[in-house]
Amino acid sequence: MVKLNDETRAAYNRDLLELLQEGEDTAFRLKFLDLHPVDQMEVVQQMKEENRNRFYEIMSAKEIADIFEELNLEEQKDMVLEWENKDMSDIFNYMNADDVADFLGELEEKEREEILTGMDTEEAEDVKELLTYEEETAGSIMTKESIHLHETEKVGDVLNRLRNEAPDAEMIYYLYVVDESEKLAGVVSLRDLLVASLEEKVGNVMSRRVVSVHVNEDQEDVARLIQKYDFLAAPVVSANNQLLGIVTVDDVIDVLEEEATEDLAEFATTRGTTDVNLSAFTAAKRRAPWIILLMFLGMITAGIIGQFEETLEQVVLLSAFIPMLMGSAGNVGTQSLAVVVRSLALGNYEKKGLLWALIRELGTGLVIGFACALTLIILIPFLYGGDLLLAFIVGFSIFLSLGVAAVIGSVVPLIINRLKLDPAIASGPFITTFIDVVSITIYFSMATMLLQFL
Repeated sequence: MVKLNDETRAAYNRDLLELLQEGEDTAFRLKFLDLHPVDQMEVVQQMKEENRNRFYEIMSAKEIADIFEELNLEEQKDMVLEWENKDMSDIFNYMNADDVADFLGELEEKEREEILTGMDTEEAEDVKELLTYEEETAGSIMTKESIHLHETEKVGDVLNRLRNEAPDAEMIYYLYVVDESEKLAGVVSLRDLLVASLEEKVGNVMSRRVVSVHVNEDQEDVARLIQKYDFLAAPVVSANNQLLGIVTVDDVIDVLEEEATEDLAEFATTRGTTDVNLSAFTAAKRRAPWIILLMFLGMITAGIIGQFEETLEQVVLLSAFIPMLMGSAGNVGTQSLAVVVRSLALGNYEKKGLLWALIRELGTGLVIGFACALTLIILIPFLYGGDLLLAFIVGFSIFLSLGVAAVIGSVVPLIINRLKLDPAIASGPFITTFIDVVSITIYFSMATMLLQFL
């Protein structure tokens, strides 16, 4: 298989395109099929539409299926529109059932039924089963292309089965064993089978200490389990422990990427707008509600400053430190939010406890606040005419504000998590706006109390 780097990719693609345009079908196929499916996908994406139409004519349904699986959903939809002379159902027969289910799940019911009707009965039934499971569960991401063994099978018979069935299986390094009722009984590795006697029964070779996931378990929990145990796959079982399929590590990588993208979007209030294919108008329409809401919340800050108008009139210099105070408190709060949200995602705080988390973040905020306060108490008199009291007000305000900001940044996602909601919705802009209100209140309250000494 050819491995391309940045220097050879362009030249290789150019050669492929020339062969395709000159009608050298056999030479093109040999050169093209020597690439990894991911590289094949990139070559097809760079073709013009007329060249892709020619490409579809000379490639088999199975070869197109391998490329189709590497595309994202929007790219898959675009490719399907170009398949004028290809039977979609035939192509989907060669794909993994979970990949077909992911694509069909985005179609209208009528289109979905047309494709399923044209597929092989067994393949279609697997896809239909996967479509019945709720999104973001183990059932929705599991694959049915797995080899199940029985306890009573002989090792020699299993190895013969693998020679025939392995090419169509998603993964063969772990093989899951079922009993006569099709319930999960154990797991055996390919290595164990290779070193065992051919006459030995699988039940005597397998391990009964098998970790499984329920079909309705959240996909993020499944990903954590596979990550925790360094599995290549995990079996998916029903309520009565019947083996339904497996979740493989490549599916888990997709889940982790999806969840990380979702958390980042929640964190920045950009959920639903991370797709670069969205138009500027669509992205703005989805982001605007949050921005407008935060704008109104920001007006609360303006209202609080208005309440301390007399204080500002007497000591105008206080206004010079408002951006610094709000920005520093917002930054510390956002840092605490990021730390807590990530720790919740990894399950770290379950070991330490809620109180430990709050004390740690409060301590972190106060230490940072003390360092900032000390710096300001030294610099402000030097820069603003030796006013030590002003320096003390600003320094002590930032000390308190950063400590409070750290607590707010950690408490809010913890509360949301206790409510069984995604803690990432305690977004950075929302937390920052809330902290702005608190820090300004602390700042001007202190200044007002000490106004007579300024």
